[in-house]
Amino acid sequence: MLLSAEHLSINFGMKQLLTDVNFYLNEGDKVGIIGINGTGKSTFLKVLAGVIEADEGRISRNPNVQVSYLSQNPAMDDEATVLEQVFLHFPAEFRELNEYEARSMLTKLGFTDFSQKVGTLSGGQRKRVALVAALVHPADILVLDEPTNHLDSQMVAWLEDWLRSFRGGLVMVTHDRYFLERVVNHITELSRGKLYHYEANYSKYLELKTLREEMAEASERKRQAILRTEREWIMRGCKARTTKSKERIQRYENLLNQDAPEYDDTIQLAAASSRLGRKIIELHGVTKAFDDHTVIDNFSYNLLRGDRIGIVGPNGAGKSTLMHMVAGELTPDSGRVEIGTTVKIGHFSQEGRELDLSMRVYDFIHDIAREVRTEEGTFTAKQMMERFLFPSDLQSVSIGKLSGGERRRLYLLSVLMEAPNVLLLDEPTNDLDVMTLSILEDYLQSFSGPIVTVSHDRFFLDKMADFIFEVRGDGQVLRYPGNWSDWAAKRKEEETPVREEKPKALQERPREKKLKFSFKEEREFSTIDQDIADLEEQIEENQRAQAEAGADYVKLQQLQEELSELEAQLEYKTERWMYLTELKEKIDAQRQ
Repeated sequence: MLLSAEHLSINFGMKQLLTDVNFYLNEGDKVGIIGINGTGKSTFLKVLAGVIEADEGRISRNPNVQVSYLSQNPAMDDEATVLEQVFLHFPAEFRELNEYEARSMLTKLGFTDFSQKVGTLSGGQRKRVALVAALVHPADILVLDEPTNHLDSQMVAWLEDWLRSFRGGLVMVTHDRYFLERVVNHITELSRGKLYHYEANYSKYLELKTLREEMAEASERKRQAILRTEREWIMRGCKARTTKSKERIQRYENLLNQDAPEYDDTIQLAAASSRLGRKIIELHGVTKAFDDHTVIDNFSYNLLRGDRIGIVGPNGAGKSTLMHMVAGELTPDSGRVEIGTTVKIGHFSQEGRELDLSMRVYDFIHDIAREVRTEEGTFTAKQMMERFLFPSDLQSVSIGKLSGGERRRLYLLSVLMEAPNVLLLDEPTNDLDVMTLSILEDYLQSFSGPIVTVSHDRFFLDKMADFIFEVRGDGQVLRYPGNWSDWAAKRKEEETPVREEKPKALQERPREKKLKFSFKEEREFSTIDQDIADLEEQIEENQRAQAEAGADYVKLQQLQEELSELEAQLEYKTERWMYLTELKEKIDAQRQ
């Protein structure tokens, strides 16, 4: 065992995040922590990593066990270079031994200039530098908070392989469901201050969770049925005179005080959109360059009502640039973008809105729209917030007190409150919990207008996209029908080198194989005539014996079985004689 955490309790302000929970990590365990945003997943990781202390409970680890921790928002030195940041807290000797590996990792994660200052990096680049620092660390336990955020598909595939081969213990928070499917062998769900452990990957976890909830519901139905029966017995005016009666009353009180199973609230999304005319968004030969580098070159497309488009490509290739042009927020260097008069765009950008952290959560949403009309009816801002898991007590707090995932969810709500009829989603799955993602996907499938999504979430694109646009980074935008898996298969096929066949005239003529008997065949050919003669003689003897047996049916049956066996051997030997004779004739002809 690498780590044990027993009877942990964590209180965050007025919110109880963990209540008397246990957690154990053995060598080879790869644990994915999941739960709704704001339930305390990141805080739990900090406690496991030793960054903060729990209010109650005890964490035990072997003194020799090394822990490496990647936080959700790592603190960095803006004046350090990329390579210096990776080895910032290591001695010079360690850097000398591990610099090659660090450079290799940085290259895999899209870095080419290792002398670039950290202060000039984007948020995603900073997180990738911190990831390399965590992986280079010689660790027995890896504690990773959202390691897949800001990684493109190739980077995620590389990280999957790296973590699968890691032999220590791994604990991570991630919302990448393919990652949970392929890397982890345990899933721990954090819900209402409790931990629920499943020895499973993501798909098996879904099955086991459903089974657990069904069993809990069945137990609760049984409890309620017993309570009704016992309540009727008590209401009839029973007297607690006998020991048996007293015990029955005590059992009733124990059942009455037993807690009913609790379930996490789920987000309720109702499609709210405005009328959409025939003309939506048309791109005519748009081109965009930055510092003489063309990222989008002469691209044209006419967005249709039923489009479900996923945009993929390496980081920095120009995906967000294309999205900003589609939204009309960025003017192309050449070409034009035409947006229909009825179009109301909901743009969920990677950067997000500029949120005033001192502003109340309720005021932020109320200022966007007091109410919104959906197919289910009209909902006030307060009601929509409750449907998005912002209860009254959370609506009154400042935005700055929300977790990163809760802020992302609040931003998503602000986009949908505007009742858009065209959705442009740039990395919508970052920082959203698994449950919210599943509900968002169901919402998008019911959305009547077109949806364009930039995402590295393979599971999300497999479920949502009908068409993939690949932004190459050299100006090209290539189109592929199908979802992410279809695109990945097609790209693999394109990248597989085709072996060029030589013209038939230049191909070497196959050499004629020289015919000859093997040693075994030569011995067989020398005796096969005698073998056939012997079998024929044995068959004749068997037939004479059957004639002499008369009415001895037992002996006749035995002789018949022997005859069948002899005839099968003779048939086999005859076929072999024909083959060997023909081969001998070819060998003789070849010698002449």
